[in-house]
Amino acid sequence: MKILLTGANGYIGMRLLPLLLEQGHEVVCAVRDVNRLSITPEILEKITIVVIDFLKPISQLIVPKDIDAAYYLIHSMSSSTEDFDEKEQRAAQHFNEYIAATKCKQIIYVGGIANEKNLSKHLWSRKNVEGILSQGKAKLTVLRAAIIVGSGSASFEIIRDLCEKLPIMVTPTWVKTKCQPIAIRDVLTYLTGVLGNEACYDDSFDIGGPDILSYKQMMLEYSKYRELNLTIIDVPFLSPKLSSYWLYFVTSTSYKLALNLVDSMRIEVITKDKRLQEMMNVTPISYVEAIALAFKKIKQNQVVSSWKDSMVSGRFRSDLKQYVEVPDNGCLKDKQTINLTNPTLALENIWAIGGKRGWYYGNSLWKIRGYLDKLFGGVGLRRGRTHPTKIHEGDALDFWRVILADKKNKRLLLFAEMRVPGEAWLEFKIDKENILHQTATFRPKGLWGRLYWYSMLPFHYFIFGNMIKRIARYTDIKQQ
Repeated sequence: MKILLTGANGYIGMRLLPLLLEQGHEVVCAVRDVNRLSITPEILEKITIVVIDFLKPISQLIVPKDIDAAYYLIHSMSSSTEDFDEKEQRAAQHFNEYIAATKCKQIIYVGGIANEKNLSKHLWSRKNVEGILSQGKAKLTVLRAAIIVGSGSASFEIIRDLCEKLPIMVTPTWVKTKCQPIAIRDVLTYLTGVLGNEACYDDSFDIGGPDILSYKQMMLEYSKYRELNLTIIDVPFLSPKLSSYWLYFVTSTSYKLALNLVDSMRIEVITKDKRLQEMMNVTPISYVEAIALAFKKIKQNQVVSSWKDSMVSGRFRSDLKQYVEVPDNGCLKDKQTINLTNPTLALENIWAIGGKRGWYYGNSLWKIRGYLDKLFGGVGLRRGRTHPTKIHEGDALDFWRVILADKKNKRLLLFAEMRVPGEAWLEFKIDKENILHQTATFRPKGLWGRLYWYSMLPFHYFIFGNMIKRIARYTDIKQQ
């Protein structure tokens, strides 16, 4: 079958893509930015890519006509606290217009369990999208899921952050809300199983794991598996807004996502039927088993996708390529160079920067800068990185975004997503003479931007000067 995969660079899309290829399907990936599709060259050769922003009217010139089925995996909850529902509605309407020009027979959509009368804005929006997609000419199959548990999923990473960092938690009443978490592996089984299955046309199915747990129980089960001592104290006076700030400061989530999540966490999300489970003869994985599988992937450095690498985890949404050309006019720069005794190992050190490895010098200062960034509504350092040594364009790297990762030409370019009065780049490049060039570029915005740069100069002198030396010295130590 020829399949259109929207949201191909999202958490689910990145995991679904190789499965569809393994099953022999021809896949067309629809993405807003081709540089955000972090896949191997082997997979890249097997797919077709079309650049589409479903928030805008679709040009019929880019529509592949011979699509047999389509996965609709587009969500906007992380991008806004106010108008994400309008964006999701508009995207679904434009998608219907797109599909109308093709031969598509089936649309598969992942929504949220919406069995309660009073829904959160997030769940209402997901249900509204169902209604819009059902008006299209293709048959619709809806999979309604609650929390998805897997390495790199937003829900898993938030629980992980909370339990690993806080031995004692003061929690709001929503931690007693019941939900039915499902393993990402089971979600993928259902997604591939309903493809082309006429018994699933024009129908919606609740999908969930075997366990019905409160969020408090989920954290306690996680802590038990990880052998952590966790004490949870419930209090009635934490408002949704205060709860959102609490999640935002303690975990790696953005404030927008935290606010929308807390709003939804007040609503029970429990399945009301097992029709699809019985139809496909699926034995769902338990919550604890899902945690074990997630950590297996983490320990093996095989995390395929992470919500943190999504553009909505940062502060800008535009095409990454517009930041590749680092400006000179009106910019302030810190340039450092050093001769390398072993450029190959130096390159490996550059590719391992950030995350657990840190920034080679002044890690405590980087952490303080991350805390300040969080305080002013930025992303902070907690996003880390998905893989300890591999980097793709578009990946999140602490409070930077990877703009260019060209290992062949020995160049790494990062763009700052921290809160700064201007725009900032950090570039590493090894030239043909085996000299490492490290350049921090800042384009200030007004007087405050210049004051910011000059106030940071004493820190830059020590941090950037010693960072490049440590990269080279770390190489020499490894070589000995």
